[in-house]
Amino acid sequence: MSVTQERSAAAPEPPAPEARPGRLARAVAKVRAGLPRTGLAALAGLLLALAFPPYDLWPLSLLGVVELSLLTRGRTVRQAAWTGFAFGFPFFLMLLSWLRVVGWDATVGLSVVEALFMLLLGAGLALTSRLPAWPLWAACLWVTQEWARDRLPLGGFPWGRLAFANTATPYTPLAAIGGAPLVTFAVALSGALLAWAALRLRGPRRAPRAAALAGLGAVAALLAGYLVPVPTKADDTVKVAIVQGNVPNPGMDFLGRPMMVLNNHASATERLAADIKAGKVERPDVVIWPENSSDLDPFSDPLAYERIDGAVKTVGVPTLVGTLVDGPDAQHVQNEGIVWDPKTGPGASYTKQHPVPFGEYVPFRAQLMKVITRLQRVARDFWPGDHNGVMQLGPARIGDVICFEVAYDEIVRDTVDSGARVLVVQTNNATYAKTGQPEQQLAMSRLRAVEHGRAVLIAATSGISAVIAPDGTVEQRTRELTPAELSATVPLRDGTTVADRIGPAPEWALALGGLLACGAGLLVSLRRRRSGGTPAAGESLDEVVP
Repeated sequence: MSVTQERSAAAPEPPAPEARPGRLARAVAKVRAGLPRTGLAALAGLLLALAFPPYDLWPLSLLGVVELSLLTRGRTVRQAAWTGFAFGFPFFLMLLSWLRVVGWDATVGLSVVEALFMLLLGAGLALTSRLPAWPLWAACLWVTQEWARDRLPLGGFPWGRLAFANTATPYTPLAAIGGAPLVTFAVALSGALLAWAALRLRGPRRAPRAAALAGLGAVAALLAGYLVPVPTKADDTVKVAIVQGNVPNPGMDFLGRPMMVLNNHASATERLAADIKAGKVERPDVVIWPENSSDLDPFSDPLAYERIDGAVKTVGVPTLVGTLVDGPDAQHVQNEGIVWDPKTGPGASYTKQHPVPFGEYVPFRAQLMKVITRLQRVARDFWPGDHNGVMQLGPARIGDVICFEVAYDEIVRDTVDSGARVLVVQTNNATYAKTGQPEQQLAMSRLRAVEHGRAVLIAATSGISAVIAPDGTVEQRTRELTPAELSATVPLRDGTTVADRIGPAPEWALALGGLLACGAGLLVSLRRRRSGGTPAAGESLDEVVP
């Protein structure tokens, strides 16, 4: 045997390579590693929900932005997308808990759909977190996300916009310049700047001076609203009475027997007329009934027509009546506000333009009715209107919007652009009484008052009815599930705000800015990958957030 052979024989064998963990084991390890971050994201989402009515802890809207910014900064797109979803799902689940009246499956389903937009927001925040001035792009992305949710799918669902948590805060006057999108942008910018400041106070790259400057920027965005004048001067006034007749039973079967809701509102109007005759209250110029105040079509049911006409004649002033009217065919119905004159009867009308999917019409009816039998409760689809709600009601040129339409920027803006001097929100929230939904809708109406410099009159079947001044102040409001009448003298205004004059331009500009920033962030990531570079020190938040 040669020396070489002897050495080979004596040499120890190299250790066998360790077995690589299986795909399942690696996946489980990744999930475990991400659980703390997922839990923090879910908690942040729940805290954001508390910023909205009925809780109204609006500073938590800033905290929600801060947390999501920190949790997504320096992450991969996939990690940040999951973080966004983990943030968004509990947020919407809590915010939309009022939908449980319809069913928890509906609440969960809608929450999942809306959280998918937060998933995209999380991915976008991760991409733009590598760019200079990333707090600015983060704020733009919040507007981008809301822009998409307001329109998609099936016409969109704007609930949960940061602006709607800030309808009575220092940010609110910004609505008079750029509407709800500018309010959202300012809130998100403040939160992102606070997140940036937090980063500069932790880790190896501490920069207290830079952190202080970022904090000052956040405060400046908060206080900027105080520099915005909110016009309230009246060109004229009108005396109004709002009738809240109440419903027999809140919930899905609020209508009770036929004519019950109509009788409630007609009787309340007749009591108002008696009080006027007795000198207890001043005669109004107009009376406003809520959405669905007549549960029967007065044009096809003679008893309903007679009941409405009799009540209007008794009070003796033009009355805005909310009713369902048979549609253009047997399969459709129209949700309308009708100007009813005590002498000439029904006149101008407005048909709701944006029916609610699955509540007022069933998309893909033939297919879905086979698997979701509950949809059979929507016997006929609502037919959408084709014009805005500007009508002459006595001495007032009103802009009528119906229920959920108050959440949509363009519907409300269109009425003001067409000459509405006061806004009227006819609504029927009896299905969601005592769930927090009426308070959320009231908050939206307050923002619209500031955005357009108009008084807003809310007429609800079971509450909350309210009188809101052009500066967003709630001057009167009713309790829920209580018959009530409100009387007030409200301003009629012809002037327009900056938000009216520039329309949707701020929203489109900010939303486009967010998309362009995502594109730039993607290019930066691709260049680093090609050059074999690694993230700069301090980009990852592993030191800040577990």
